Amino acid sequence: MFEIKLVGMTLSIAERHRKILEKLKETGYVSVVELSEQLGVSAVTIRKDLKLLESRNLLFRSHGSASVSNPYIADRHVIEKEQLYVEEKQRISRYAASLISDGESIILASGSTINEFSRQIGERRNITVICASLVAARELAVRGVAEVLQLGGLVRHTATSVVGPFAEKMLEGFRCSKLFMGVDGIDPEFGLTTTNALEASLNRQMIASAEKVIVLADRSKFGRRGFSRICQLDQVDLIVTDKGVNELFVKQLEEKGVEVVLV
Repeated sequence: MFEIKLVGMTLSIAERHRKILEKLKETGYVSVVELSEQLGVSAVTIRKDLKLLESRNLLFRSHGSASVSNPYIADRHVIEKEQLYVEEKQRISRYAASLISDGESIILASGSTINEFSRQIGERRNITVICASLVAARELAVRGVAEVLQLGGLVRHTATSVVGPFAEKMLEGFRCSKLFMGVDGIDPEFGLTTTNALEASLNRQMIASAEKVIVLADRSKFGRRGFSRICQLDQVDLIVTDKGVNELFVKQLEEKGVEVVLV
């Protein structure tokens, strides 16, 4: 593990760059503050290092950090997303399903993890589920495990879910105990994001209609940013993710008051 702290030593630029890239290779993400402490130089120096490494196409910078892959996300079809991190999504979904109690009314947003979550919900008594995802609604309705209310509106073909003012207006008349939401990106500073502005707007209405906000996201979503911000992290109660997530992200989230469960 990369935990070296250099005190009273001055590294050359080449040595700093080597250690930064080693850290990136190990964790996929680095923080300016963390690197400054570990390498014994100022944050200004680290930012210059990251800028130079980015110019050589060795990393991607964002505010206060850098990642090994481009943090900005392009929209992809939900079918493609369902082929990624399959086991992790199943574990996340099984744990999330255990959080549902008899008699609850809950909201399911959309996305590949939410679709998997709908498959993991076992039969309970008097459960009502409001769905944006057409896949999740069909899964629950066919299996008969819940009373399903399908939101109406514009259908996003890439997500196979509804968005728009009709769906938002429907939600205004409901109050639910929990919202289970998938996201495209989780950034400790920028918050939760998605690739679609209409979906972000619907997600905000879902948050307003729920007592508790639970985010289901595998490790690939951390340190990423979609086109549209859904909300800041202070509106999130719980994030359920897999054990492969970078410990730095977990620490940053917990410092902001977000409970994180690793499964």
